[in-house]
Amino acid sequence: MAENKSSGASGVLKKILVGIVFLLLLALVITFLVFNFTYSEGSRAGVLMKFSKRGYVFKTYEGELNTGGVGNIANTAQVNQVWYFSVKDNGFADTLHLYEGKKVILFYQQKIKHLPWQGETDYFVNKVQEVK
Repeated sequence: MAENKSSGASGVLKKILVGIVFLLLLALVITFLVFNFTYSEGSRAGVLMKFSKRGYVFKTYEGELNTGGVGNIANTAQVNQVWYFSVKDNGFADTLHLYEGKKVILFYQQKIKHLPWQGETDYFVNKVQEVK
């Protein structure tokens, strides 16, 4: 009789262990999907004002695009609209440095969430086109 009780207890422990492993795998899959899901894709045009590598712990590539002012009224002060973005790819970041100060179209993907080592914003630029 003692053997049946111990085998029953080990069966329950195995079921609990399998349940915990299943929940961990499910959490990993959900996390992967949330951090890789693209909420929107698009492009923005303007002057690439600033592009730098920064961060305290995780160095990421961050940029600022001046998309222009509100309205086009002559002889008035205009408030510039600045759009902040991040870049994941080191090779592409080197290319983007060449366009600083120029009018460009940046193509991006907006993520729902991002990890700290990916960038500071939810907008990740992956393509650039210079406006002539």
